[in-house]
Amino acid sequence: MVDAIERHYKRINFFRGFLTTEKDWNDAERYHVEKRKLHNRMLHGPGIVPHALGGFRVAARGRGELAVEVQPGYAIDAQGSDIFIWEPEIKIVNPADFKLPTTIYLVARYLEEFTDFISYKENLEYKGHRRVSEKAKLEWIVTEPDIANEVELCRVALDKDVKRITDAKDPYNPKPNEIDLRFVPIAGIVGTFIPPSILWELFDLIRKSKTVYAYLFHTLKVLSAGDVLHGFITFEMMLHTQLVDLRNVFALYLTVLNHQWGMVEDIDQNVPQVSSQRDFANYKKHVEIALQKYEERRYDVGFLKMLIAYQNECFKFLEAMFSKQLKREVKAIDKPMTDLDAIIEKIKTRSDSFEEVLTIDDMTFRRCDWIDPLEHDSETQHKFKIEGARDKYRTRQKLKYPDSKTVEDAGIAYEGGNCTFELNGIEPGKDVYVVWRMDYVHGDWEAEMHANDRRLPNCVCGGEDRKFRWRNWVYVVPGEHVREVTLRLKQVPITADRDINIFKLWAYQPLRSGG
Repeated sequence: MVDAIERHYKRINFFRGFLTTEKDWNDAERYHVEKRKLHNRMLHGPGIVPHALGGFRVAARGRGELAVEVQPGYAIDAQGSDIFIWEPEIKIVNPADFKLPTTIYLVARYLEEFTDFISYKENLEYKGHRRVSEKAKLEWIVTEPDIANEVELCRVALDKDVKRITDAKDPYNPKPNEIDLRFVPIAGIVGTFIPPSILWELFDLIRKSKTVYAYLFHTLKVLSAGDVLHGFITFEMMLHTQLVDLRNVFALYLTVLNHQWGMVEDIDQNVPQVSSQRDFANYKKHVEIALQKYEERRYDVGFLKMLIAYQNECFKFLEAMFSKQLKREVKAIDKPMTDLDAIIEKIKTRSDSFEEVLTIDDMTFRRCDWIDPLEHDSETQHKFKIEGARDKYRTRQKLKYPDSKTVEDAGIAYEGGNCTFELNGIEPGKDVYVVWRMDYVHGDWEAEMHANDRRLPNCVCGGEDRKFRWRNWVYVVPGEHVREVTLRLKQVPITADRDINIFKLWAYQPLRSGG
Protein backbone atom coordinates (compact mmCIF):
# COMPACT_ATOMS: atom_id res chain seq x y z
CA MET A 1 0.00 0.00 0.00
CA VAL A 2 1.07 3.65 -0.48
CA ASP A 3 1.95 5.46 2.72
CA ALA A 4 -0.07 8.69 2.67
CA ILE A 5 2.77 10.69 4.25
CA GLU A 6 5.96 9.12 2.92
CA ARG A 7 4.57 8.57 -0.60
CA HIS A 8 5.96 5.12 -1.29
CA TYR A 9 4.74 1.55 -1.33
CA LYS A 10 5.30 -0.49 1.83
CA ARG A 11 5.21 -4.29 1.85
CA ILE A 12 4.69 -6.24 5.01
CA ASN A 13 7.85 -7.88 6.38
CA PHE A 14 7.42 -10.93 8.63
CA PHE A 15 9.98 -11.89 11.29
CA ARG A 16 10.10 -14.28 14.21
CA GLY A 17 8.03 -12.96 17.06
CA PHE A 18 6.05 -10.54 14.87
CA LEU A 19 2.55 -10.43 16.39
CA THR A 20 0.31 -9.60 13.47
CA THR A 21 -3.11 -7.99 13.74
CA GLU A 22 -5.99 -7.77 11.30
CA LYS A 23 -4.58 -4.37 10.20
CA ASP A 24 -1.29 -5.97 9.18
CA TRP A 25 -3.03 -8.62 7.11
CA ASN A 26 -5.39 -6.12 5.48
CA ASP A 27 -2.46 -3.82 4.69
CA ALA A 28 -0.61 -6.74 3.12
CA GLU A 29 -3.57 -7.61 0.93
CA ARG A 30 -4.19 -3.97 0.02
CA TYR A 31 -0.56 -3.62 -1.12
CA HIS A 32 -0.98 -6.35 -3.75
CA VAL A 33 -4.36 -5.03 -4.88
CA GLU A 34 -3.00 -1.51 -5.37
CA LYS A 35 0.09 -2.72 -7.25
CA ARG A 36 -2.07 -4.77 -9.61
CA LYS A 37 -4.32 -1.76 -10.22
CA LEU A 38 -1.25 0.42 -10.85
CA HIS A 39 -0.06 -2.05 -13.47
CA ASN A 40 -3.47 -2.01 -15.17
CA ARG A 41 -3.63 1.79 -15.18
CA MET A 42 -0.12 2.40 -16.47
CA LEU A 43 0.26 -0.41 -19.01
CA HIS A 44 -3.19 -1.31 -20.28
CA GLY A 45 -5.60 1.61 -20.17
CA PRO A 46 -9.36 1.38 -19.51
CA GLY A 47 -11.69 -0.65 -21.69
CA ILE A 48 -12.79 -4.16 -22.54
CA VAL A 49 -10.35 -6.94 -23.45
CA PRO A 50 -11.83 -8.18 -26.75
CA HIS A 51 -10.55 -11.77 -26.66
CA ALA A 52 -11.16 -12.54 -22.98
CA LEU A 53 -14.14 -14.80 -22.23
CA GLY A 54 -16.92 -13.58 -24.55
CA GLY A 55 -15.39 -10.14 -25.05
CA PHE A 56 -18.36 -8.38 -23.39
CA ARG A 57 -20.03 -8.66 -26.79
CA VAL A 58 -23.48 -7.02 -26.86
CA ALA A 59 -26.06 -8.38 -29.30
CA ALA A 60 -29.78 -8.07 -29.84
CA ARG A 61 -32.14 -10.71 -28.55
CA GLY A 62 -33.61 -12.77 -31.37
CA ARG A 63 -37.17 -12.49 -30.12
CA GLY A 64 -38.02 -8.91 -31.01
CA GLU A 65 -37.45 -7.83 -27.42
CA LEU A 66 -36.52 -4.51 -25.87
CA ALA A 67 -33.39 -6.11 -24.46
CA VAL A 68 -29.78 -6.96 -25.29
CA GLU A 69 -27.69 -9.98 -24.41
CA VAL A 70 -24.22 -9.37 -22.95
CA GLN A 71 -21.66 -12.14 -23.25
CA PRO A 72 -19.18 -12.85 -20.43
CA GLY A 73 -16.15 -10.61 -20.47
CA TYR A 74 -13.25 -8.91 -18.76
CA ALA A 75 -12.62 -5.17 -18.65
CA ILE A 76 -10.42 -2.70 -16.80
CA ASP A 77 -11.69 0.61 -15.48
CA ALA A 78 -9.64 3.79 -15.25
CA GLN A 79 -8.80 3.05 -11.60
CA GLY A 80 -7.20 -0.24 -12.68
CA SER A 81 -9.92 -2.44 -11.19
CA ASP A 82 -10.75 -5.75 -12.87
CA ILE A 83 -14.34 -6.08 -14.09
CA PHE A 84 -15.51 -9.65 -14.72
CA ILE A 85 -18.85 -11.05 -15.87
CA TRP A 86 -18.78 -14.84 -15.86
CA GLU A 87 -22.20 -15.67 -17.32
CA PRO A 88 -24.30 -14.08 -20.11
CA GLU A 89 -26.67 -11.38 -18.87
CA ILE A 90 -29.90 -10.09 -20.36
CA LYS A 91 -30.35 -6.33 -19.90
CA ILE A 92 -33.95 -5.24 -20.47
CA VAL A 93 -34.85 -1.69 -21.49
CA ASN A 94 -38.01 -0.22 -19.99
CA PRO A 95 -38.98 2.85 -22.08
CA ALA A 96 -40.98 4.19 -19.14
CA ASP A 97 -37.68 4.76 -17.31
CA PHE A 98 -36.54 7.33 -19.88
CA LYS A 99 -37.83 10.47 -21.53
CA LEU A 100 -37.88 9.51 -25.20
CA PRO A 101 -36.31 10.11 -27.62
CA THR A 102 -32.93 9.77 -25.94
CA THR A 103 -29.66 7.88 -26.10
CA ILE A 104 -29.03 5.30 -23.41
CA TYR A 105 -25.69 3.75 -22.52
CA LEU A 106 -24.94 0.29 -21.14
CA VAL A 107 -21.97 0.48 -18.78
CA ALA A 108 -20.05 -1.91 -16.55
CA ARG A 109 -18.87 -0.82 -13.11
CA TYR A 110 -16.61 -2.45 -10.56
CA LEU A 111 -17.89 -2.90 -7.01
CA GLU A 112 -16.87 -4.68 -3.84
CA GLU A 113 -19.06 -6.43 -1.31
CA PHE A 114 -18.17 -7.85 2.12
CA THR A 115 -19.29 -11.48 2.41
CA ASP A 116 -18.97 -14.59 4.60
CA PHE A 117 -19.85 -12.90 7.88
CA ILE A 118 -18.98 -14.84 11.01
CA SER A 119 -19.28 -14.24 14.74
CA TYR A 120 -17.88 -16.45 17.48
CA LYS A 121 -20.36 -17.26 20.22
CA GLU A 122 -17.50 -17.86 22.66
CA ASN A 123 -16.59 -14.16 22.36
CA LEU A 124 -19.00 -11.89 20.49
CA GLU A 125 -16.30 -9.22 20.12
CA TYR A 126 -14.68 -11.48 17.52
CA LYS A 127 -16.80 -11.08 14.38
CA GLY A 128 -16.54 -9.79 10.86
CA HIS A 129 -16.58 -10.59 7.15
CA ARG A 130 -14.05 -13.16 6.05
CA ARG A 131 -14.04 -12.22 2.36
CA VAL A 132 -14.39 -9.25 0.01
CA SER A 133 -16.23 -10.22 -3.16
CA GLU A 134 -15.11 -8.41 -6.33
CA LYS A 135 -18.19 -7.95 -8.49
CA ALA A 136 -19.42 -6.04 -11.50
CA LYS A 137 -22.67 -4.25 -12.21
CA LEU A 138 -24.19 -3.68 -15.65
CA GLU A 139 -26.76 -0.91 -15.96
CA TRP A 140 -28.38 1.49 -18.42
CA ILE A 141 -27.65 5.19 -17.92
CA VAL A 142 -28.68 8.33 -19.81
CA THR A 143 -25.53 10.41 -19.38
CA GLU A 144 -22.38 10.09 -21.48
CA PRO A 145 -20.21 7.44 -19.78
CA ASP A 146 -17.30 8.77 -17.76
CA ILE A 147 -14.27 6.71 -18.69
CA ALA A 148 -12.79 7.47 -15.27
CA ASN A 149 -15.52 5.50 -13.47
CA GLU A 150 -17.19 3.10 -15.90
CA VAL A 151 -16.67 1.16 -19.11
CA GLU A 152 -19.15 1.58 -21.96
CA LEU A 153 -20.40 -1.67 -23.54
CA CYS A 154 -22.79 -0.13 -26.10
CA ARG A 155 -25.23 2.70 -26.67
CA VAL A 156 -28.66 2.85 -28.28
CA ALA A 157 -30.48 5.92 -29.63
CA LEU A 158 -34.11 5.20 -28.69
CA ASP A 159 -36.92 6.87 -30.62
CA LYS A 160 -40.41 7.57 -29.28
CA ASP A 161 -41.98 4.49 -30.83
CA VAL A 162 -39.27 1.96 -30.01
CA LYS A 163 -40.60 -1.62 -30.06
CA ARG A 164 -37.39 -3.65 -30.25
CA ILE A 165 -33.63 -3.27 -30.18
CA THR A 166 -31.69 -4.78 -33.08
CA ASP A 167 -28.08 -5.21 -34.18
CA ALA A 168 -26.85 -2.45 -36.47
CA LYS A 169 -27.18 -3.22 -40.18
CA ASP A 170 -24.30 -0.80 -40.79
CA PRO A 171 -21.94 -0.86 -37.76
CA TYR A 172 -20.34 2.39 -38.96
CA ASN A 173 -23.68 4.22 -39.09
CA PRO A 174 -26.19 2.72 -36.61
CA LYS A 175 -29.77 3.89 -36.90
CA PRO A 176 -32.24 4.59 -34.05
CA ASN A 177 -33.00 1.51 -31.91
CA GLU A 178 -29.87 -0.27 -33.21
CA ILE A 179 -26.93 -1.29 -31.04
CA ASP A 180 -24.04 1.17 -31.45
CA LEU A 181 -20.62 -0.34 -30.62
CA ARG A 182 -18.48 2.45 -32.10
CA PHE A 183 -17.51 4.01 -28.79
CA VAL A 184 -16.60 0.91 -26.78
CA PRO A 185 -13.09 1.47 -25.37
CA ILE A 186 -10.52 -1.29 -25.95
CA ALA A 187 -7.89 -2.31 -23.40
CA GLY A 188 -5.96 -5.57 -23.22
CA ILE A 189 -2.34 -5.82 -24.26
CA VAL A 190 -2.41 -2.20 -25.37
CA GLY A 191 -4.80 0.66 -24.79
CA THR A 192 -5.38 4.39 -25.04
CA PHE A 193 -6.79 7.11 -22.82
CA ILE A 194 -8.08 9.09 -25.80
CA PRO A 195 -11.89 9.11 -25.34
CA PRO A 196 -13.57 6.61 -27.69
CA SER A 197 -15.76 9.31 -29.24
CA ILE A 198 -12.65 11.24 -30.35
CA LEU A 199 -11.05 8.08 -31.71
CA TRP A 200 -14.17 7.51 -33.77
CA GLU A 201 -13.98 11.08 -35.09
CA LEU A 202 -10.40 10.39 -36.17
CA PHE A 203 -11.38 7.18 -37.97
CA ASP A 204 -14.27 8.93 -39.70
CA LEU A 205 -12.10 11.90 -40.68
CA ILE A 206 -9.40 9.66 -42.17
CA ARG A 207 -11.96 7.58 -44.07
CA LYS A 208 -13.40 10.71 -45.70
CA SER A 209 -10.07 12.40 -46.33
CA LYS A 210 -8.56 9.45 -48.17
CA THR A 211 -11.11 9.84 -50.98
CA VAL A 212 -10.15 13.42 -51.90
CA TYR A 213 -6.38 12.89 -51.64
CA ALA A 214 -6.67 9.70 -53.69
CA TYR A 215 -8.44 11.73 -56.38
CA LEU A 216 -5.75 14.44 -56.31
CA PHE A 217 -3.00 11.82 -56.51
CA HIS A 218 -4.37 9.22 -58.91
CA THR A 219 -6.50 11.40 -61.21
CA LEU A 220 -5.01 14.90 -61.11
CA LYS A 221 -1.48 13.47 -60.76
CA VAL A 222 -0.53 15.77 -57.85
CA LEU A 223 2.35 13.64 -56.58
CA SER A 224 2.60 15.41 -53.21
CA ALA A 225 -1.04 14.45 -52.54
CA GLY A 226 0.17 10.84 -52.52
CA ASP A 227 2.30 11.66 -49.47
CA VAL A 228 -0.78 12.99 -47.66
CA LEU A 229 -2.82 9.94 -48.71
CA HIS A 230 -0.21 7.50 -47.45
CA GLY A 231 0.17 9.54 -44.27
CA PHE A 232 -3.54 9.10 -43.56
CA ILE A 233 -3.39 5.39 -44.40
CA THR A 234 -0.51 4.91 -41.95
CA PHE A 235 -2.34 6.95 -39.32
CA GLU A 236 -5.40 4.72 -39.76
CA MET A 237 -3.33 1.56 -39.43
CA MET A 238 -1.75 2.87 -36.23
CA LEU A 239 -5.18 3.66 -34.78
CA HIS A 240 -6.26 0.07 -35.42
CA THR A 241 -3.32 -1.21 -33.37
CA GLN A 242 -4.66 0.63 -30.28
CA LEU A 243 -1.15 2.05 -29.79
CA VAL A 244 -2.15 5.68 -30.41
CA ASP A 245 -2.46 7.76 -27.26
CA LEU A 246 -1.99 11.37 -26.21
CA ARG A 247 1.70 10.60 -25.90
CA ASN A 248 2.10 10.10 -29.67
CA VAL A 249 -1.03 11.20 -31.54
CA PHE A 250 0.21 14.77 -32.00
CA ALA A 251 3.48 13.66 -33.60
CA LEU A 252 1.52 11.42 -35.98
CA TYR A 253 -0.84 14.26 -36.80
CA LEU A 254 2.01 16.70 -37.37
CA THR A 255 3.45 14.34 -39.99
CA VAL A 256 0.20 14.52 -41.95
CA LEU A 257 0.02 18.31 -41.59
CA ASN A 258 3.57 18.73 -42.89
CA HIS A 259 2.70 16.62 -45.94
CA GLN A 260 -0.41 18.77 -46.46
CA TRP A 261 1.67 21.91 -46.40
CA GLY A 262 4.07 20.35 -48.90
CA MET A 263 1.07 19.65 -51.13
CA VAL A 264 -0.08 23.28 -50.77
CA GLU A 265 3.29 24.54 -51.97
CA ASP A 266 3.29 22.04 -54.84
CA ILE A 267 -0.18 23.10 -56.02
CA ASP A 268 0.67 26.80 -55.67
CA GLN A 269 3.61 26.32 -58.04
CA ASN A 270 2.35 23.72 -60.47
CA VAL A 271 -1.46 23.46 -60.50
CA PRO A 272 -2.86 26.98 -61.08
CA GLN A 273 -6.35 25.70 -61.95
CA VAL A 274 -6.62 24.47 -58.37
CA SER A 275 -4.57 27.10 -56.50
CA SER A 276 -6.67 29.94 -57.95
CA GLN A 277 -9.88 28.68 -56.36
CA ARG A 278 -11.27 30.29 -53.22
CA ASP A 279 -11.86 26.94 -51.48
CA PHE A 280 -8.20 26.08 -51.92
CA ALA A 281 -7.19 29.37 -50.31
CA ASN A 282 -9.39 28.49 -47.32
CA TYR A 283 -7.87 25.01 -47.20
CA LYS A 284 -4.37 26.50 -47.19
CA LYS A 285 -5.28 28.91 -44.38
CA HIS A 286 -6.63 26.11 -42.14
CA VAL A 287 -3.51 23.97 -42.60
CA GLU A 288 -1.36 27.00 -41.80
CA ILE A 289 -3.31 27.80 -38.60
CA ALA A 290 -3.14 24.17 -37.44
CA LEU A 291 0.65 24.17 -37.87
CA GLN A 292 0.93 27.44 -35.94
CA LYS A 293 -1.12 25.99 -33.07
CA TYR A 294 1.62 23.43 -32.50
CA GLU A 295 3.84 26.25 -31.27
CA GLU A 296 1.64 26.51 -28.16
CA ARG A 297 2.68 22.94 -27.19
CA ARG A 298 -0.68 22.30 -25.49
CA TYR A 299 -0.88 18.55 -26.07
CA ASP A 300 -4.20 17.64 -24.50
CA VAL A 301 -7.64 16.40 -25.54
CA GLY A 302 -8.83 19.95 -26.21
CA PHE A 303 -6.01 20.53 -28.68
CA LEU A 304 -6.77 17.22 -30.40
CA LYS A 305 -10.44 18.19 -30.79
CA MET A 306 -9.38 21.50 -32.33
CA LEU A 307 -7.06 19.76 -34.81
CA ILE A 308 -9.87 17.42 -35.86
CA ALA A 309 -12.18 20.41 -36.37
CA TYR A 310 -9.62 22.15 -38.61
CA GLN A 311 -9.03 18.95 -40.58
CA ASN A 312 -12.77 18.46 -41.10
CA GLU A 313 -12.92 21.95 -42.59
CA CYS A 314 -9.98 21.09 -44.86
CA PHE A 315 -11.89 18.06 -46.14
CA LYS A 316 -15.01 20.16 -46.79
CA PHE A 317 -13.07 22.70 -48.87
CA LEU A 318 -11.49 19.98 -51.04
CA GLU A 319 -14.80 18.13 -51.33
CA ALA A 320 -16.50 21.33 -52.49
CA MET A 321 -13.90 21.77 -55.25
CA PHE A 322 -14.11 18.21 -56.58
CA SER A 323 -17.58 17.00 -55.55
CA LYS A 324 -18.79 16.22 -59.09
CA GLN A 325 -15.61 14.40 -60.05
CA LEU A 326 -15.56 12.42 -56.80
CA LYS A 327 -19.12 11.19 -57.35
CA ARG A 328 -18.18 9.91 -60.80
CA GLU A 329 -15.05 8.23 -59.41
CA VAL A 330 -16.97 6.48 -56.63
CA LYS A 331 -19.65 5.29 -59.03
CA ALA A 332 -17.05 3.80 -61.37
CA ILE A 333 -15.15 2.11 -58.55
CA ASP A 334 -18.17 0.73 -56.74
CA LYS A 335 -19.79 -0.95 -59.77
CA PRO A 336 -19.02 -4.67 -59.42
CA MET A 337 -18.39 -6.98 -62.35
CA THR A 338 -20.70 -9.57 -60.76
CA ASP A 339 -23.27 -8.85 -58.08
CA LEU A 340 -22.42 -11.73 -55.73
CA ASP A 341 -24.81 -10.47 -53.08
CA ALA A 342 -27.69 -10.73 -55.54
CA ILE A 343 -26.58 -14.23 -56.54
CA ILE A 344 -26.47 -15.34 -52.92
CA GLU A 345 -29.95 -13.92 -52.36
CA LYS A 346 -31.23 -15.96 -55.31
CA ILE A 347 -29.62 -19.10 -53.89
CA LYS A 348 -31.36 -18.43 -50.57
CA THR A 349 -34.81 -18.39 -52.16
CA ARG A 350 -34.26 -21.13 -54.76
CA SER A 351 -36.99 -23.77 -54.53
CA ASP A 352 -35.70 -25.91 -57.45
CA SER A 353 -33.34 -28.81 -56.87
CA PHE A 354 -29.60 -28.23 -56.51
CA GLU A 355 -28.04 -30.01 -59.49
CA GLU A 356 -24.40 -30.90 -60.11
CA VAL A 357 -24.01 -27.74 -62.19
CA LEU A 358 -25.84 -24.65 -61.00
CA THR A 359 -26.09 -21.48 -63.09
CA ILE A 360 -27.43 -18.28 -61.56
CA ASP A 361 -27.26 -15.05 -63.58
CA ASP A 362 -23.73 -14.97 -65.02
CA MET A 363 -22.16 -17.33 -62.49
CA THR A 364 -21.83 -21.11 -62.87
CA PHE A 365 -21.09 -23.37 -59.89
CA ARG A 366 -19.97 -26.99 -59.61
CA ARG A 367 -21.45 -29.11 -56.84
CA CYS A 368 -18.56 -30.66 -54.95
CA ASP A 369 -20.48 -32.62 -52.32
CA TRP A 370 -23.77 -32.83 -50.45
CA ILE A 371 -24.94 -34.18 -47.08
CA ASP A 372 -28.19 -35.67 -45.85
CA PRO A 373 -27.85 -35.29 -42.05
CA LEU A 374 -30.45 -37.99 -41.35
CA GLU A 375 -29.06 -40.65 -43.71
CA HIS A 376 -26.63 -42.96 -41.88
CA ASP A 377 -24.17 -43.53 -44.73
CA SER A 378 -24.08 -39.82 -45.55
CA GLU A 379 -23.48 -38.95 -41.90
CA THR A 380 -20.67 -41.50 -41.63
CA GLN A 381 -19.00 -40.56 -44.90
CA HIS A 382 -18.93 -36.88 -43.97
CA LYS A 383 -18.22 -37.39 -40.24
CA PHE A 384 -21.32 -35.34 -39.49
CA LYS A 385 -21.57 -34.89 -35.70
CA ILE A 386 -23.40 -32.66 -33.23
CA GLU A 387 -21.72 -32.64 -29.82
CA GLY A 388 -22.37 -30.91 -26.51
CA ALA A 389 -25.80 -29.61 -27.54
CA ARG A 390 -28.26 -28.54 -24.83
CA ASP A 391 -31.03 -29.82 -27.10
CA LYS A 392 -31.05 -31.83 -30.33
CA TYR A 393 -33.99 -33.24 -32.27
CA ARG A 394 -35.10 -34.53 -35.66
CA THR A 395 -37.84 -32.72 -37.53
CA ARG A 396 -39.90 -33.16 -40.70
CA GLN A 397 -41.45 -30.07 -42.28
CA LYS A 398 -43.66 -29.32 -45.26
CA LEU A 399 -43.12 -25.63 -45.91
CA LYS A 400 -43.11 -23.01 -48.65
CA TYR A 401 -40.36 -21.03 -50.33
CA PRO A 402 -40.94 -17.31 -51.12
CA ASP A 403 -42.12 -18.32 -54.63
CA SER A 404 -44.96 -20.27 -52.87
CA LYS A 405 -43.58 -23.67 -53.94
CA THR A 406 -44.10 -26.29 -51.22
CA VAL A 407 -41.26 -28.68 -50.34
CA GLU A 408 -41.23 -31.46 -47.76
CA ASP A 409 -37.96 -32.40 -46.10
CA ALA A 410 -36.53 -33.91 -42.90
CA GLY A 411 -33.56 -32.57 -40.97
CA ILE A 412 -31.96 -32.05 -37.60
CA ALA A 413 -31.90 -29.08 -35.22
CA TYR A 414 -29.61 -28.35 -32.30
CA GLU A 415 -29.07 -25.67 -29.66
CA GLY A 416 -25.66 -25.01 -28.12
CA GLY A 417 -22.66 -27.29 -28.51
CA ASN A 418 -21.23 -27.54 -32.03
CA CYS A 419 -21.74 -29.24 -35.38
CA THR A 420 -18.80 -30.65 -37.36
CA PHE A 421 -18.66 -32.24 -40.81
CA GLU A 422 -16.34 -32.80 -43.77
CA LEU A 423 -16.87 -31.88 -47.41
CA ASN A 424 -15.01 -33.83 -50.08
CA GLY A 425 -14.05 -33.23 -53.71
CA ILE A 426 -12.95 -29.67 -53.00
CA GLU A 427 -10.63 -27.78 -55.37
CA PRO A 428 -8.00 -25.95 -53.25
CA GLY A 429 -7.69 -22.20 -53.67
CA LYS A 430 -11.31 -21.60 -54.69
CA ASP A 431 -14.18 -20.19 -52.63
CA VAL A 432 -16.58 -22.80 -51.27
CA TYR A 433 -20.28 -21.91 -51.04
CA VAL A 434 -21.77 -23.96 -48.20
CA VAL A 435 -25.56 -24.03 -48.68
CA TRP A 436 -28.09 -25.66 -46.40
CA ARG A 437 -31.88 -25.77 -46.38
CA MET A 438 -33.28 -24.35 -43.14
CA ASP A 439 -36.55 -23.42 -41.49
CA TYR A 440 -36.36 -19.62 -41.37
CA VAL A 441 -39.22 -19.15 -38.91
CA HIS A 442 -36.72 -18.13 -36.22
CA GLY A 443 -33.61 -16.44 -37.60
CA ASP A 444 -31.54 -13.81 -35.83
CA TRP A 445 -28.78 -16.18 -34.77
CA GLU A 446 -25.01 -16.10 -35.05
CA ALA A 447 -22.42 -18.88 -35.02
CA GLU A 448 -18.65 -19.12 -34.98
CA MET A 449 -17.20 -20.83 -38.04
CA HIS A 450 -13.97 -22.81 -38.32
CA ALA A 451 -12.51 -24.32 -41.51
CA ASN A 452 -9.65 -26.83 -41.26
CA ASP A 453 -8.99 -25.59 -37.69
CA ARG A 454 -8.81 -21.94 -38.80
CA ARG A 455 -11.21 -19.39 -37.32
CA LEU A 456 -13.32 -17.63 -39.96
CA PRO A 457 -15.78 -14.71 -39.74
CA ASN A 458 -19.00 -15.60 -37.93
CA CYS A 459 -22.02 -16.88 -39.80
CA VAL A 460 -24.89 -14.44 -39.21
CA CYS A 461 -28.49 -15.36 -39.95
CA GLY A 462 -30.52 -12.16 -39.81
CA GLY A 463 -34.28 -11.80 -39.93
CA GLU A 464 -37.07 -14.37 -40.01
CA ASP A 465 -40.11 -15.34 -42.11
CA ARG A 466 -43.19 -16.95 -40.56
CA LYS A 467 -45.07 -17.33 -43.85
CA PHE A 468 -42.46 -18.56 -46.36
CA ARG A 469 -40.26 -20.52 -44.00
CA TRP A 470 -37.82 -22.32 -46.31
CA ARG A 471 -34.45 -20.68 -47.00
CA ASN A 472 -31.15 -22.00 -48.31
CA TRP A 473 -28.64 -20.26 -46.08
CA VAL A 474 -25.24 -19.53 -47.64
CA TYR A 475 -21.83 -19.30 -45.98
CA VAL A 476 -18.81 -18.61 -48.21
CA VAL A 477 -15.43 -20.02 -47.17
CA PRO A 478 -12.80 -17.79 -48.85
CA GLY A 479 -10.39 -19.54 -51.18
CA GLU A 480 -7.32 -18.63 -49.10
CA HIS A 481 -8.65 -20.95 -46.37
CA VAL A 482 -9.30 -23.81 -48.82
CA ARG A 483 -5.98 -25.64 -48.95
CA GLU A 484 -6.99 -29.30 -49.11
CA VAL A 485 -9.36 -31.51 -51.11
CA THR A 486 -11.27 -32.07 -47.86
CA LEU A 487 -12.83 -29.12 -46.05
CA ARG A 488 -13.46 -29.72 -42.33
CA LEU A 489 -16.06 -27.31 -40.97
CA LYS A 490 -17.14 -26.57 -37.43
CA GLN A 491 -20.18 -24.47 -36.52
CA VAL A 492 -20.54 -23.17 -32.93
CA PRO A 493 -23.80 -21.32 -32.06
CA ILE A 494 -23.22 -18.27 -29.86
CA THR A 495 -26.77 -16.85 -29.66
CA ALA A 496 -28.61 -17.97 -26.56
CA ASP A 497 -32.00 -19.71 -26.89
CA ARG A 498 -31.65 -20.17 -30.66
CA ASP A 499 -31.45 -23.48 -32.48
CA ILE A 500 -29.80 -24.05 -35.85
CA ASN A 501 -31.53 -26.49 -38.18
CA ILE A 502 -30.06 -28.31 -41.19
CA PHE A 503 -32.22 -30.27 -43.65
CA LYS A 504 -29.99 -30.81 -46.68
CA LEU A 505 -26.50 -29.38 -47.17
CA TRP A 506 -24.66 -28.74 -50.44
CA ALA A 507 -21.15 -27.47 -51.26
CA TYR A 508 -20.50 -25.53 -54.49
CA GLN A 509 -17.46 -23.86 -56.05
CA PRO A 510 -17.50 -21.29 -58.88
CA LEU A 511 -16.84 -22.89 -62.25
CA ARG A 512 -16.75 -19.84 -64.49
CA SER A 513 -18.30 -16.44 -65.09
CA GLY A 514 -20.66 -16.05 -67.97
CA GLY A 515 -20.56 -13.19 -70.33
